[in-house]
Amino acid sequence: MYRCLLIALVLAGSVQAQTREEKVRADRKKVEAEGYWIYNDLAKGFAEAKRTGKPLLVVLRCIPCEECVKLDDDLVNQDKRVRPLLDRFVRVRLVSTNGLDLSLFQFDYDQSFAAFLLHADGTIYGRFGTRSHQTNWSDDVSIEGLAQALQGALELRAEHPKHRAALAGKRGPKPTIATPEQYPSLSGKYGPRLDYAGKVVPSCIHCHQIGDAQRDLVRHRREPMPTELLFPYPHPKSLGLILDPRQRATVAEVVKGSLAEQVGFQAGDVLKRLEGQPLLSIADVQWVLHRAADSAELSVEIERQGKPRSWTWRLPSGWRRADDISWRVSSWGLRRMATGGLVLKSAPAGLRVEYVGQHGEHAAGQRAGFRKDDLIVSFDGRSFRRETDLLAYALQQRQPGDKVEVIVQRGDRKLTLTLPMQP
Repeated sequence: MYRCLLIALVLAGSVQAQTREEKVRADRKKVEAEGYWIYNDLAKGFAEAKRTGKPLLVVLRCIPCEECVKLDDDLVNQDKRVRPLLDRFVRVRLVSTNGLDLSLFQFDYDQSFAAFLLHADGTIYGRFGTRSHQTNWSDDVSIEGLAQALQGALELRAEHPKHRAALAGKRGPKPTIATPEQYPSLSGKYGPRLDYAGKVVPSCIHCHQIGDAQRDLVRHRREPMPTELLFPYPHPKSLGLILDPRQRATVAEVVKGSLAEQVGFQAGDVLKRLEGQPLLSIADVQWVLHRAADSAELSVEIERQGKPRSWTWRLPSGWRRADDISWRVSSWGLRRMATGGLVLKSAPAGLRVEYVGQHGEHAAGQRAGFRKDDLIVSFDGRSFRRETDLLAYALQQRQPGDKVEVIVQRGDRKLTLTLPMQP
């Protein structure tokens, strides 16, 4: 999978000497020996939550995930802001999505970690964990933000019946496919559990594979890719709303001329509810945006200088497309389908080919004649300035088997190449 936060692996020196398989097994041994987290046993976690009356913290995180180490190290050091709060939860660590209940665990499957804060009856208090860049986390998550989310969940738990109706919106509709291994592209390759009797690593379904499987299913049905699958969990900053990662949902900055400024957001505003849902983190804001329609009207409740305010936030048709998807792991699958494995970067006169895939379907661009540093000036008769927009066009307007004419500038020459659209 790819996901979650928690206890670190082992000392850096020994990590260097370990294979991935050894890291996974060492991590399990360490976590189970410490006994602070329930390891990869969600049913046990829910049973313990019902027995004790505590709320449940479920984190999903792949092993090893080097990008999560910063948060993990802080937790291992028993950060004084977090550890006392963690003590008040039943803590479950999931290290794969095999057998995961997709009616409950709906989140941004491109994230490197995800956390759910739950009641024992399955009510979701909130989500934690987001990302808007391939490697930079400081703008999106923090230990302070985690502490705020944990505290917020405890407050909701203290008045659970009062908030039950408002929290209902934090669960999405029942999916047509119940667990990841039942998707056609994953079926037969993976089982509902990790294979500790054999090789653990190859038996693991990563989080991003769920999103890949959803898109593969649409593609093989020869249907246009739904916008919500291309632009999942829009980041608030794509709408001009910059939130403070150290708080639950507090506005740090509003971009001039943005949709957020137009509706009246100001720096310092505390977002209390969106579509009636209490907010514990940026991830909760993204959940509401993910569920919103192409043309949406969202109810907003804020606190400004200690006083409540509310309004309706109208999002125009196509608002999702302002987001950037090029950082996502899933973009590799989209590139296979749309550009034959080419990675494109914005350039003054078009899109520059930064990388040309070398293997299998990811080498279709290479076989079509594309080279590194080619400048794409026209794709199917259209010009694009962002890779995101080209991918969206190709996957919504073209189908597998189509041939797309691409005009490239190579040095002082213009060439016309033909790129096949792939499943």
